[in-house]
Amino acid sequence: MIGRLSGTLLEKKPPQLLVDVHGVGYELEAPMSTFYQLPATGEAVTLHTHMVVREDAQLLYAFYSQSERQLFRDLIRINGVGPKLALTILSGVTAEEFTRCVMENDAKALTALPGVGKKTAERLIVELRDRLAKEVAAVLPNAAGVAGLKTAASPVSDAVSALISLGYKAQEASQMVRVLDTEGLTTEAIIKAALKGTV
Repeated sequence: MIGRLSGTLLEKKPPQLLVDVHGVGYELEAPMSTFYQLPATGEAVTLHTHMVVREDAQLLYAFYSQSERQLFRDLIRINGVGPKLALTILSGVTAEEFTRCVMENDAKALTALPGVGKKTAERLIVELRDRLAKEVAAVLPNAAGVAGLKTAASPVSDAVSALISLGYKAQEASQMVRVLDTEGLTTEAIIKAALKGTV
């Protein structure tokens, strides 16, 4: 299994990339969220990868961050969601926003994504809610990034995640933070304000 590639970016033609690694050109497919963060062609790049082996092909998918790759892996475990749809979802929404939609049962926002119908959206919410909540809670103590969220999460999203880990429901935690004036506040300050009910 190929888990990471470091080399020279030769081509980037969405959704495909070509990366030279010591003379070997790797063809990869990536979501638009990764393309937005890529350097110019000819420059060095490191990508996290996921390999899919089928009877008729061996496919390599590339992601700029580990959190994107983790969400991709979570998505393709869902019945009816293959790699192609998973890439489409990651191209249409950030990992952080996707997680928010799942945690808040926002099926309407998910159905706005290409290829995601009402039944698929409901399946994503039901099957991913607990898994994403556990991933969020597991990394909160070291605050080094959240699996399934963008690597550089905002203080607001970190605060919501922390409230969820304290036992609040996702929708309730989001509402507690939404009513606050959070501009300029640290994650800790937002959490304290939410628990007090006022800033």
